[in-house]
Amino acid sequence: MDDTERTILKATYRVLCEHGYADLTMQQIATESDLSKATIHYHYGSKERLFEAFLTYLYERYSDRLDEVSGPTARDRLDELLTIQLADTEDEPGIDFRTAMLEVRAQAPYDERIQETLSAFDATLVSALRETIAAGIEAGEFDDHVDPALAADLLTTVIKGAHTRHVAVRHPLERSHEAARTYVETYLIGETPSEVTT
Repeated sequence: MDDTERTILKATYRVLCEHGYADLTMQQIATESDLSKATIHYHYGSKERLFEAFLTYLYERYSDRLDEVSGPTARDRLDELLTIQLADTEDEPGIDFRTAMLEVRAQAPYDERIQETLSAFDATLVSALRETIAAGIEAGEFDDHVDPALAADLLTTVIKGAHTRHVAVRHPLERSHEAARTYVETYLIGETPSEVTT
């Protein structure tokens, strides 16, 4: 990716946050990036191709971030994965971006390319959770009766549902984060709420 493409994709992010997916236009991206509309068309040809490249760009950043998760124990790494997904901090994508991405997800049943990229996001998260939980079981940190694949699927569903709920009804992400951590502590580790220290 060259500097011009990076500039275009960063401008796409900002325009998406401000206007949402439905109202995203090449002209808005050109204005935001201080590039000509012709330059953007030269690199991507159409709004659809640009947005496909944008989702791929997001996926690569997302995948790299999950790959960077570290910690001395599987429990620490799982907690960091949940924090990345559910902590509502200034460093995380804000409500405007999450709202725009909810619009994008609504297009997935009708657009195979969008569906494929969003499926990659989903699969990457499931894999990271499953591998971390399996490592925790192997290390004796998590209950050995836990099925890593099922636990990863459940946590992924909680995370995706939390994002949708946060956008749709402004349900606080920190509440969903607390619920996910309680699930881990109660069912994966076997601690009761009174035993959990914060």
